[in-house]
Amino acid sequence: AALNPWDVMLCVSGTAIACENALVVAIICYSPALRTPMFVLVGSLATADLLAGLGLILNFVFQYVIRSETVSLLTVGFLVASFAASVSSLLAITVDRYLSLYNALTYYSERTVLCVHTMLAGAWGVSLCLGLLPVLGWNCLHDHAACSVVRPLTKSNVTLLSASFFLIFLVMLHLYVEICKIVCRHAHQIALQQHFLTASHYVATKKGVSTLAIILGTFGASWLPFAIYCVVGDPDYPSVYTYATLLPATYNSMINPIIYAYRNQEIQRSMWVLFCGCFQAKVSFRSRSPSDV
Repeated sequence: AALNPWDVMLCVSGTAIACENALVVAIICYSPALRTPMFVLVGSLATADLLAGLGLILNFVFQYVIRSETVSLLTVGFLVASFAASVSSLLAITVDRYLSLYNALTYYSERTVLCVHTMLAGAWGVSLCLGLLPVLGWNCLHDHAACSVVRPLTKSNVTLLSASFFLIFLVMLHLYVEICKIVCRHAHQIALQQHFLTASHYVATKKGVSTLAIILGTFGASWLPFAIYCVVGDPDYPSVYTYATLLPATYNSMINPIIYAYRNQEIQRSMWVLFCGCFQAKVSFRSRSPSDV
């Protein structure tokens, strides 16, 4: 079959996603200092995005090399599970940032690795169940009237996925609004203690709020168009509409390593050690907390 340019772009996107996130996973596994709960969450996100990138590559290969209904279902299920795990990991990171600020004095003493692992196990378990739905029969291979804009998923299946995304997006929006309030309140309390608001406090607060807006804005801009189209779109519409909304959604997995990993000072230091084999003391790094946004 002739190559579809959109499929090629999705494959290229998947390759970039896989390479970026594979590096993050390798760094976290390579560095013993990055075994803290905060980096477990970042590693979960990078692993999910890595699998999503590999899924896009496999989908391209099987679509043009091995044309099989069974393989198609497995690939779609793999992609659904991977992207669901990515979104769920983003929610877990948001909850982690909120709790680290809300319980700033007691959070670190109360949080345990078991708690983080339990939260991630739940997220990955739900994601796996969502990915298995089309494989276990929730598909439209034998009922084309039930197909959605994403074949072979049914309309009810993509509606469930979209509703889950909207719920997660609203929860993240609420938590980030609360984080902004906490950040502003902390800056105000510091200003009262010092009897004035210094320029550095204002800049730090503005930077923190701007970063939160970028994180949430990137997530929404990437996934909202595709989630909305899955609900209002019709399978008879040209497939270009599906591709045009799905491709930006994959960019979120490409941007996640930059926002959550490569900006972190500990990750940067570990990258320096990994690639150079030594750490030069003259290169200074500032340790960042999970709530340092």
